[in-house]
Amino acid sequence: MNVVMNMRSSCTAVTTVTRWERVKSSRVGAWCRSLVSDYTEACREAAVGVWERPLTALTCLGLLGGAWACARTNPDEDSLRGALLQSSNQLGLLSPWTRSGASHGHVQSLTRLHNEGRLRHLGLGVASLAWRSDHAPDVCLYEAAGCADLAPPWRELPGRVLDVGFAGRWWVLDAKMKDCDINEEEFKSLPTHMRATVPPNVREVERNESLHKASWLTLKMEEEKEAELKESRQDAVVCGHEGVTKGN
Repeated sequence: MNVVMNMRSSCTAVTTVTRWERVKSSRVGAWCRSLVSDYTEACREAAVGVWERPLTALTCLGLLGGAWACARTNPDEDSLRGALLQSSNQLGLLSPWTRSGASHGHVQSLTRLHNEGRLRHLGLGVASLAWRSDHAPDVCLYEAAGCADLAPPWRELPGRVLDVGFAGRWWVLDAKMKDCDINEEEFKSLPTHMRATVPPNVREVERNESLHKASWLTLKMEEEKEAELKESRQDAVVCGHEGVTKGN
């Protein structure tokens, strides 16, 4: 019995080794060995290149990292809708007399295109474009149903771009909303030299802060009033002494 079991185990071992050797000598095994050898040689050359040219390697790594960060923070269509809704709400809190006409017109134009389904989003991997289409995607007109001759050509895309999304921001919308609480129409009648405002310097800010703090302090009498008060008190004391002396 033991002899039979030993013979079976030896046959199994021989069969296993034979199959492995057969796989190694096959075309698949040769292709795998060649692939591993090529990748090993490529990694060795990359390590040697990094050691010999570290600045070039750091530059390449920086570019790859920047591209990866831009791809991760690339704004999508939902972020465009959120930014448009936030800007619209911000303008809605302002009075029509203090609201910027440029900001209001830009946001209203984007909102109208979005309601009509003509505001499209185009993702480019590291950046995005918001562009204006002639028709909504669900329109059943012949020219919007996929006719290549009637579709807008790609050369017209730069004229249709409305905003550029990069690094998690929509830059044109942010630029339009920078001074959304300043109505430019109020200052058109002013001279040119009065339209530009100069920010205050450090001394003016410190002076204004000191005046503001002084306005909360208790009012003090001036030196002249204090001197007059002292003189009146001294006269009253002298008169009192004279009256006491005459009475005695």
